[in-house]
Formats: sequence, structure tokens, C-alpha cells
Amino acid sequence: MMTQAQLATASLNDIVFDGRNKEYGAYELRALYERNIMRALAWSSVVLLLLLAYPVVSRLMADAFPVPVVKTPGIIEMTAVVVDQPPVVVPPVAPPVTPPTQARPNTTKYVEYVVAKTPNEPTENVPNVDELVDTQVGTITFTGGTDDALPKDLPVGDGKGDERVADVVAKPTVYLSVEQMPEMLTGGGLAGIVAAIQKAVRYPGIDLRNGVEGRVYASFIVNPLGEITEIKIVKGITATLDAETMRAIGTLPRLKPGKQNGQAVNVAFNVPITYKIQ
Repeated sequence: MMTQAQLATASLNDIVFDGRNKEYGAYELRALYERNIMRALAWSSVVLLLLLAYPVVSRLMADAFPVPVVKTPGIIEMTAVVVDQPPVVVPPVAPPVTPPTQARPNTTKYVEYVVAKTPNEPTENVPNVDELVDTQVGTITFTGGTDDALPKDLPVGDGKGDERVADVVAKPTVYLSVEQMPEMLTGGGLAGIVAAIQKAVRYPGIDLRNGVEGRVYASFIVNPLGEITEIKIVKGITATLDAETMRAIGTLPRLKPGKQNGQAVNVAFNVPITYKIQ
């Protein structure tokens, strides 16, 4: 144990290690700790000062000892000389060439023929079949006799029948289903046609204000030229919605016509158009 006089002059390390083994290293490390810290601080300060002084010293050295310029033999210094030149004339830019417009090919409007009544439609009764068994069919009703009794205005023919041909053409056949159904030029089948009509629909204001909703069923025919004809309302809701549906169908572009046996034919469609307030 340390005496009172030794305690008065002893360091903290001496007091901590009093009566203990000071040879295993801990006492020496603690005794040299402060000296090592001071050395480290001194060296760090020196390195920091050197780093801070390096730019200043290098600049002073460069000013004191300039680097001599060595000229390489064989290299001729070139001096730029400005020579007056005539102004550059920019050629005019030629206007863009418009490609020639291709001539539009001749087209013929498709005319739908219907059976019409002739102005001179007969009013007499149609003869019974039994009455035609023992007689020949002619242009007028005439009682047979001698040649002198023939009417003067009897049409003259080649003996093969009546020479008058009715100027009536039967209405073309309209198909409900064909081998190749009509569709939009972009494809899509019937769903594409309905989508195009639905996109063209504009909700009438009066029906929008009244909250009218529902589905309008319409029909139309796609003729052999792909045109929309005979637009009709099969089942409507209101007059304004029905008219809007017919208008929207009429805005359809020309479609790919339907084909049966490789020939373009008339095809009828029944489509539902939905009106719903979003």
C-alpha cells in the first residue's frame, strides 16, 4: 500500500496499479498514452500545414522559375490573313414540287330497281286458267274468225309470243347471312360496325335532360358497292333517339361488301344501339 506522502505525488496510473502487476503491458500503455496523443497531434498539424502551403509554394516556384519555350525546328508559324472575298450568293430555294393529282376513275351509281306499276295497267279481270286451255295468249282479247276480221292495230311479231316486254326488273335478293359478311375496311366484323355507329352517336339534349336510356334496334342494307341503304328503325325509344340512330348509321363509310359464291350481294343487318347516360 502507498503511504500518504506517496499518494500526494502519485499519478492516477500509480494509484490504479498500486499493488498490481505492472509488467503485463496495460500500465505501460496508459503511461505512454498522453505522449502518443501529443505526437499524433503534432504530426497531423504538420501534414495539414504542408497540404495548405503546397498550392502557394507551387505558384511561387512557377513564377520564380518559368519554363523556357523550346521551338521545334521545321515548324513554321502561320499567321491568318483576312482576304476580301465577294459576298456569297445563296441560290433561291426551289418551291416544293407538288405531285400530280391522279385522275379520279369513272364510277357508276348503283340504282336499286323496284317493281313499279305501269301507267296503262289493265283494269279488266284476269282470265281463269281454264279459259286459256283452248286459246292462244295474245296482246288483246279477240274472238277468232276470218283473216278479214283481225283488228288493224294488232301488233305484228315473229309468231313466238307477245312482242311487248314489261320494263320491270325484279328487286335484287337481300341476304341475311352470306359466306363473307360485310365489315369495316379496318375489319372487326359486325362488332366493328356497331362500334363505329356507337362512336358517331350524339346524345340528344332533350333525352339527356329527361334521363331517357335504352336500346334502339335499327336495320339497314349493305349493297354490292359497300354503301349503306334502306336505314329503318325496328324498335325505337323516342323520336329524337330514333332520328339520331339513323343519322349515326348514315355516317358510316363505305364498307367491304358481303360476298356469296365470290359475288358481291345485298346483305341486311339488324343492329342494337345503346343509349346510356354516363
